[in-house]
Parts: sequence; C-alpha cells; structure tokens
Amino acid sequence: MAAPVRSGVALPRRPTVFKSRRSSDRIGDGILYGLCAFAAILAVVVLIAIVYKVVDGASPAISKFGLGFVTDSNWEPNRDVFGARAVIFGTLVSSGMALLIAAPLGIAIGLYLALLTSSRIRTVVGPLVEMLAAVPSVILGFWGILVLAPFVKTHAEPFLHDHLGFLPIFGTPAPTGLSIFTASLILAIMILPIIASISRDLFLTVPREVQDGATALGATRWEVIRGVVLPSAAPGVAAATFLGLGRALGEAIAVSQVIGAGSQIKASLFETGDTLAARIALQFPGAFSKLHFGALFYLALILLVIGVICNLGAQMIGRRFDYASTAR
Repeated sequence: MAAPVRSGVALPRRPTVFKSRRSSDRIGDGILYGLCAFAAILAVVVLIAIVYKVVDGASPAISKFGLGFVTDSNWEPNRDVFGARAVIFGTLVSSGMALLIAAPLGIAIGLYLALLTSSRIRTVVGPLVEMLAAVPSVILGFWGILVLAPFVKTHAEPFLHDHLGFLPIFGTPAPTGLSIFTASLILAIMILPIIASISRDLFLTVPREVQDGATALGATRWEVIRGVVLPSAAPGVAAATFLGLGRALGEAIAVSQVIGAGSQIKASLFETGDTLAARIALQFPGAFSKLHFGALFYLALILLVIGVICNLGAQMIGRRFDYASTAR
C-alpha cells in the first residue's frame, strides 16, 4: 500500500506493530499487577496464619490464667504455675537499654560515613560496620561469655557502681558479669549496624543542593546537619531505630547466653534476668505439659503484640515528622 499523500508530501506509514505492542503492554501490566497483588495478599495470609497459630497454641494458658498471666511473676512448670511479668520486664529493659546505646551511636556513624569523611574511608568502614549484622547471634553470645562478661565484671560494673551507685539501677555488680546490663550491650552490638547502615543511606539521599544552599547562607556544617539533614531524614531514622528495636526484642540465643536466666524483678541492671524470646527458645523443646506449651505460646503472643505496637509507633512517629516538615 502506497503512503498517503497530502498537499504533495508523502506522509510516513503508521507502524503496524503499534497495536500489537500496546496489547503486549496491557498483558504485561496485568501480569505485573497480578504478581504484586498476590505477593501482598500472601503476606497478609501468612501474618493471619501466624497470629492464628500463636493464639490457638496459647488458648489453654489464656483460658486458665487470663490477663493475670501478664501481672504474675511466678514460673514453676512442675506446679503448672506460670507468669510473664518478670520476662516482660527483662525484655523491655534490655531492649530499651540497647536502643539507648545503639541509636545515638548508629546515627553518629551514619552521619560520619555520609557527610563527614572521604569516599575512600567510607568504602572501607561502611562494609565493616555492616559485617556486624552478618555475625551469627550464637557467635556473639560466645564472645559475650568469654570476653564481654569478664570485662563487664572487672571494669564496667565496678566503675558504674562506684560513681553512680546511688542510683538503684547501678546497684551491686553481678559476681559473674552475666546480667541484664551485659545482655543490653550484646543487643546494642547486634542492632548497631542496622541503624547505622540505614541512617547512612538516608543521609546520602538528602539533596546536595539544599545543603549547599544552607552553607551559602552562612550555616556551619553542624547547622547544616541539625537544620537540614536530620529533619529531612527524621522519618526514616525513626523507622530504622524501631526496626533495630524489633530485632532486639526478638533475639533469643545471644541473650540467653549472657543474661543469667534470672526469674525475679530487681531494680539493678547488674542482676540476672530473662526475656520473652530467650525463655521460649530455651524451654520450648523441653516443655512437658499442655499448659506449659500454652504458657510459652502465650509468651510468644505477648512478644508479637509488643512488636506490632513498636511498628505502629514507628509509623506514627514517621507521619508526625512528615507533617512537621511539611508544616514548615
């Protein structure tokens, strides 16, 4: 077929593959949409299945103890008496202390690697920090028993007790160095690379033009970081911090090796303790009664609820930072 002629000028023929290409694009879009929808639905189904199994396993303990399980501290499997208050206390205190230690350090490392050092140092130090996340938790637990606990026993706990012993949390040092304080240090080491690596990537996404504009207006480097970089990356940093908290809440093996397996609530961080995840991991293989299994599932349900609350809190904080930044 000859090309159409208009005003003596031959117009190019319309490509015959245009229609078929649009049809293939529609098919590809439909396949992509289906795969993404399937992945999202699968994630929801898996979450519902996990919640159902945990609640179903905890039903014997829920039926017998109710909410009193959360407020009772007694844990005596031989008498079928169970309570979670002591392990909830140990979980919250150890994870909270770890977050207080790791969050400032992680953010500082992220700022240093993203803004305060050369690319040569960044390429060396950055992967080394991230390699901490690749160390298996059982290896960290061994290191905690052999190296960290003796150091804490000999140096850290006596120093803190001598200088801050008037505070109840820095009471008499533990005789072995195995304590909630040591477990907090191990957890801080474990969540530090998460917070540091995510914070570094977030700080690198802050537009360079905005930073240069603040510098051109006379701002110092600290003022640029405080007034431009940190507010811009605040939602992501908050999410990274809560992600590290979730990692600390669920750690079992390393914590069980250095926390001392105490079963009482005491004010001092130098006392032994226990956590939800550690007790589940240690006692589940040897549970010998249906109620014992139910109590361990009840602990898992409490841990799941705490994790969900932390994630919701991270989302709320992120939205609040976003609103504050847009309001300015």
